[in-house]
Amino acid sequence: MTSASQILDRVLVLEMVRVTEAAALSAAKLIGRGDEKAADAAAVEAMRGALNELYMDGTVVIGEGERDEAPMLYIGEKVGAAIGKGPKIDIALDPLEGTTITAKAGPNALAVLAVAEEGNLLNAPDVYMEKIAVGPGYSKGVISLEKSVTENVTAVAKEKGVAPGDLIVCVLDRPRHEKIISELRQIGCGIMLIPDGDVAGVIATSDPDTTVDMYMGTGGAPEGVLAAAAMRCVGGQFQGRLLFRNDDERMRAKKWGVEDLDKIYDLEELAKGDCIFAATGVTHGSLLEGVKTLRDGRTTTESVVMRASSGTVRWVKSEHRPKR
Repeated sequence: MTSASQILDRVLVLEMVRVTEAAALSAAKLIGRGDEKAADAAAVEAMRGALNELYMDGTVVIGEGERDEAPMLYIGEKVGAAIGKGPKIDIALDPLEGTTITAKAGPNALAVLAVAEEGNLLNAPDVYMEKIAVGPGYSKGVISLEKSVTENVTAVAKEKGVAPGDLIVCVLDRPRHEKIISELRQIGCGIMLIPDGDVAGVIATSDPDTTVDMYMGTGGAPEGVLAAAAMRCVGGQFQGRLLFRNDDERMRAKKWGVEDLDKIYDLEELAKGDCIFAATGVTHGSLLEGVKTLRDGRTTTESVVMRASSGTVRWVKSEHRPKR
């Protein structure tokens, strides 16, 4: 019987980097051009092409939308070079996490994906998700969406051995976060406001060099699953709760198998078993350097690839020479 680890071994961890590199390189050609749709389309086409070269029977469980909304990499689409005979892999992806960022040449745009054995990634609908995250080194349960902002900050500060006001919390710069930001200001916390890209914001809590201690706020549910996969690999903590604005969104959630609409999902419920997370920088950011084009036509990329079963984190710098 084939184990989950053996299945992911066949996919090969570094092959995932080649997939995110392909998307990042294509999107980078449109940095600062002001065309979000063109940048996203370029990343989607490149990522799909790279996935279809891999020996696997892959299914997109989190992608560019449902079939009637997206021409490729839609939820349920089969990808891979061995459909029907290769290892069955579930894939969560965002070929360009930060389309607006890329169009405006802002920081922290990424090409991102996570893979796991079939059935191990939450099939999250494209709705909002309330999120909270903290990096490794804290006791289990130190954060909770059932606690207030102040209670969570106080708990993390106590374990870190500092005053609550010494923490830095990453929050998406959105009007909907005014209450969270106000409460953090009252505590005296430092706040890192980011314009977009909350996958990078969550992962930042796992890297001491970013100085970010916690992530709080509401963003896309698909991005929450991707971030959870990354946090599984590094030993951090993450919780998410789906938020619905109308009955249509509730019906879509039920369509994808979500029964308890008020459920708080722990890390292991969003991304179970062994999983691989990979990301390549499109624009420069706190997590990864962006794509750089050198004078002689060469391009460089920086990527990170993580694996839950081993806890391995690899930083990959690549040089891509122009085709001859």
